[in-house]
Amino acid sequence: MTTADTDLDRHWATVLRWHPYWLLATSALLAAARPEVTPATDERVAVGVLIVAALVLQLWWERARRLRTGPDTASATYFALRWAVSSVLTWLNPFFAFFAATGYLDNNVLLRKQRWRHAGAFASSLPLAAAQAGGLPFRDTGQWALFFGMLLTNNALLTLIGYFVQHEEERSAARAATIAELERTNTALQQALDENAALQAQLVLQAREAGVVEERTRLAAEIHDTIAQGLAGIITQLEVVSHTSDPATAHEHVDRAAALARHSLGEARRSVRNLAPVGLAHDTLPQALRKSVGQWAAQTEVRAEFTLVGRAQELHGELSATLLRITQEALANAARHAGASRVGVTLSYMDGEVTLDVRDDGRGFDPLRPPPRTGTGGFGLDGMRARAERVAGSLSVESEPGHGTAISTRLPLVRP
Repeated sequence: MTTADTDLDRHWATVLRWHPYWLLATSALLAAARPEVTPATDERVAVGVLIVAALVLQLWWERARRLRTGPDTASATYFALRWAVSSVLTWLNPFFAFFAATGYLDNNVLLRKQRWRHAGAFASSLPLAAAQAGGLPFRDTGQWALFFGMLLTNNALLTLIGYFVQHEEERSAARAATIAELERTNTALQQALDENAALQAQLVLQAREAGVVEERTRLAAEIHDTIAQGLAGIITQLEVVSHTSDPATAHEHVDRAAALARHSLGEARRSVRNLAPVGLAHDTLPQALRKSVGQWAAQTEVRAEFTLVGRAQELHGELSATLLRITQEALANAARHAGASRVGVTLSYMDGEVTLDVRDDGRGFDPLRPPPRTGTGGFGLDGMRARAERVAGSLSVESEPGHGTAISTRLPLVRP
């Protein structure tokens, strides 16, 4: 409900409360101004008594109406008594027809059923029509005809006005219902917005936490693939130095250890900055894989071969980095666990996908019962599989005790 509607309701409530007093006072003042209308003393006394009675009745109703929220038997009784008093006053003095008109204004408030409201309006029109016809008693047929004519006219006007009032009340009720529905909708919408804001804040927090976890996982994998593998290679080279007495051999392995240290340091820095591996900085993926396989073979003194199948195509940087890291991890696992004498790495470009196969002829294992993690190793097969799945790929393992291991990675062929 708008402010204007609230103000109008408040003003109308004021009119309904005070209009009987105003109309009674107006009628009494007009009657006093024209004393010749009621020349008889006993009539004047009766008028005075009825005015007091009407005032007492109105004061009683002023207190009684505060205890009620709607029309009931008491309000109907008050309406009937007031109509009777106003009708007798109008009989004695036609000016009191103004007081009788109170029934036009509050019959909808005092009477419960619609038919009683129509009856109340008709009853209120009787003293008004009598006053308009010249006042009671009627002296000739002309006054009676004028009375019925005014009665018909008044009720026709009341019917017409009642129709428009009822129509406006229905519109007001519909407007109030619409406003109430809008308020409920706005309340529900505000609740939904609050819930959405809370959900959005929760999603942002979860996304931030997921990002932190993902970044930690990435850094852990990168550190494992760079620093951990580099340190393992350095240790291997230094162990050779500690067990040889040949200065040339020792110098060669120390140089390899230093080269591994520099390479690992560069890779670690690039990993922290989330840059591509150093092997891909200036070489294509097949070139980087060929170099990695050659370096691994030189360090481990295990025969290793790289094979390219299909025409090499430029891949998205993330895919190339993933394949290179998986190759490095697979070779590191072969050196630590397989005891292989031969390793083969095959990169195949096909329609819509690229595959990487790393096979060795080592001791193998049962894929359904992988060896327990010792804490000295790294991410192993789980880390390689996670890398592949991170770029919408897959990784499968085929192995059998005593018959080697084959690791196959399949990635979608996505160009930069």
